[in-house]
Amino acid sequence: MNKALTQTDFHFNHQKNVYHGKVRDVYNINDEQLVMVATDRISAFDVILPEGIPYKGQVLNQIASKFLDATSDICPNWKRATPDPMVTAGILCKGFPLEMIVRGYLCGSAWRAYKSGVREICGVPLPEGMKENQKFPSPIITPTTKAEYGEHDADISKKEILAKGLATPEEYALLEKYTLALFQRGTEIAEKRGLILVDTKYEFGKADGVICLMDEIHTPDSSRYFYKEGYEEKLKAGEPQRQLSKEFVREWLMDNGFQGKEGQQVPEMTPEIVQSISDRYIELYEHITGEIFVKSPTEGLSERLEKNISAYLEGQKA
Repeated sequence: MNKALTQTDFHFNHQKNVYHGKVRDVYNINDEQLVMVATDRISAFDVILPEGIPYKGQVLNQIASKFLDATSDICPNWKRATPDPMVTAGILCKGFPLEMIVRGYLCGSAWRAYKSGVREICGVPLPEGMKENQKFPSPIITPTTKAEYGEHDADISKKEILAKGLATPEEYALLEKYTLALFQRGTEIAEKRGLILVDTKYEFGKADGVICLMDEIHTPDSSRYFYKEGYEEKLKAGEPQRQLSKEFVREWLMDNGFQGKEGQQVPEMTPEIVQSISDRYIELYEHITGEIFVKSPTEGLSERLEKNISAYLEGQKA
């Protein structure tokens, strides 16, 4: 079994602090730049699952890196380098306490709400008579608050965002513009690969007064993809879509009685389950990039990361 990287605890020169998120460990270097390590941790329902997924961090980091490069003409982003297959380094931004979620299709949590009778999400009205996985007339933006560690993200409307001062009207207008343009670019790239970008989330921050795209983009952790082939037929027949996303992990958990609620136990993650999740992440990488995934060695992962990051930071001073 290949090894998974589930935690890091590095101490770099001029390191101010480290933030351990659900999946990423983010190192603040001198309040000027961030070093973001994509670990092999996996979360669902805002809970970190007990087993790491080999190559997941590499998959996420490399997909995000490629899409940050492929969308840099749309809006500025934080990335400056990838010192390791599992690491991205870039400028420190002050993040908006929001996740800009954009949906092109009715599925996932939005479908679960719709099925229960909800006809408005985050202040956005939803048409009557829609079916699961049906395309919206045009993409909708359904933001959530950016939860603190261990808390759940919460839906929020544009009106509430402005009322709470989480962004100015001018800032929010630009966030909306960037969100829709990035989603359009992601949709076009996915279509060339025989995929449909169903929904995704973006995070933004400011550096020197400029709004920048932060964090990951168009990865299976932040996005949902359907296979284009067979989509219409399955929609008409009311059948589940073939998809490449983390939703299959959530579905496996729900099938085994876990939705992140108090008192529920995470089902056993057998080696077979872990391997199947790893395979699905690699499958998405190859589909969305059109490239063969090259596995980096999993022996001595921590040592390799520390060496590569340290060398990068030293080079920054030269």
